[in-house]
Amino acid sequence: MGLLAEAYTGLSHRISVQLAEHELSGVEFEVLLRLVRSPEYSLRMTDLASQTSLSTSGVTRVVDRLERDGLARRRACDSDRRISYTVITERGLARMNEVLPGHLELVERWFTGVLAPDQLAAVLAGLRTVRDAVRPGATSGAEGVAPPRGVRAA
Repeated sequence: MGLLAEAYTGLSHRISVQLAEHELSGVEFEVLLRLVRSPEYSLRMTDLASQTSLSTSGVTRVVDRLERDGLARRRACDSDRRISYTVITERGLARMNEVLPGHLELVERWFTGVLAPDQLAAVLAGLRTVRDAVRPGATSGAEGVAPPRGVRAA
């Protein structure tokens, strides 16, 4: 566990510095990334809570901040008043277009690029197995959607 914590802390620090340059917290970036990866750039609030480690009230607070900054908006469900969606805005897509190249560069430099291809395949397979065991809702609402290499829809 110590090794995992050390690797996580090192990567998190490098990424948080880069995100701060774009005025985003790690959790705001995570929410925007999940929206970009989702059909119609939209997820139910409950799916956002399932996909992140946030409670429903935590998701509400993050989405409030993203709305305040014009990066996301809420949309009511047409058929069920109890359901609301979070949708990334054009401004949010533009921000992700600014952030992702540097983010991908950091991931390549400090994670995927330091592993041999067979090591990387094994690590990714292991991470998926662990994620699915400990966070079964981690992909709720986004099944079958490939993660973007670049956003470009803005």
